[in-house]
Amino acid sequence: MRKCLRCTVEMVEGLDIKVEGGAYGIKVTQQGVFKDNLGKFKCAVCPECGYTETYIENPERVKKLIVDKK
Repeated sequence: MRKCLRCTVEMVEGLDIKVEGGAYGIKVTQQGVFKDNLGKFKCAVCPECGYTETYIENPERVKKLIVDKK
């Protein structure tokens, strides 16, 4: 459960982010050509004030990048 940073109301989570006019979403990848997809962006919206926050669906893939660098 995410709480709004501005008004502390419970946010609506798991919403997709789409590019207007396109049916595809936005994804996060490492820099470079043909790098692995690190996750799909999701967003949470506060129903009270409209504050919107983005997050990655599966942060374990990003954690693995840190471990692999060591």
